[in-house]
Amino acid sequence: MFTPAHRGGSGPPLVLLHGFTGTWRAWELVLEPLERAHDVWAPTLPGHAGGPPLHGDVSASAVLDGVERAMDAAGLATAHIAGNSLGGHLALGLAARGRARSVVALAPAGGWAPGDASYRETMGHFTTMLAQLRTLAPHADAIAATAEGRRRATTFIAERSEHIPAGLVVHQILGAARCVAADAMIATALRDGIEAWALDAQRIACPVRIVWGTEDRLLPWPSAAARYRRDWLPHADWVELDGVGHCPQIDVPLEAAQLILGFAAP
Repeated sequence: MFTPAHRGGSGPPLVLLHGFTGTWRAWELVLEPLERAHDVWAPTLPGHAGGPPLHGDVSASAVLDGVERAMDAAGLATAHIAGNSLGGHLALGLAARGRARSVVALAPAGGWAPGDASYRETMGHFTTMLAQLRTLAPHADAIAATAEGRRRATTFIAERSEHIPAGLVVHQILGAARCVAADAMIATALRDGIEAWALDAQRIACPVRIVWGTEDRLLPWPSAAARYRRDWLPHADWVELDGVGHCPQIDVPLEAAQLILGFAAP
């Protein structure tokens, strides 16, 4: 059920990076249109269900190192990159290392302003969520079998749930429950503070588009974007999605696909 990566389509390479506790299937609803124009490679992040293990260091930089090694193994020297949440931050980190032709970052993590302690609330949310999902995992099929169950299960990632397949909801629940590195990653982020999310933005030379939903419940707009907007990437192409939640590729997949396709030029 949990696999290390997905690859499909043809054209210029496009890498898709999912968020914390997810798997590559977070991109499932946008794969078809993206693969008509691109050679799409979507890995599961290190330490996540189906992804390679994380040994020792479980910081965001260690995850970034693991993704870069996986790009090398996949034969991708550079690629267009789209990422969501943690994956958005990693996409920008790859751009700073010269691995990106363009980046579309959907609600990238790490944008809290210095002195803003709300990142601790975000980490606390994940701690609570993981405890709940580990308890509920045996009942994932029953939860996803009803419209109300699917709505509740996706309330923190999407404002719309009627189009999300039950199988994807089950996978999301089980994937988060089996994210083996999650607790250690949360502890490391709390220990290191917002500096755990450092970004050498001056080294980013490729075009960047940042997309944020106004109803994001995990990384609220605009406060969670403060450093990106003010310090790091004020001249990026900024797109604000009214009424959209934390994962646009799940919430409004057609619109999210177009935002990626319209920016990832050949």
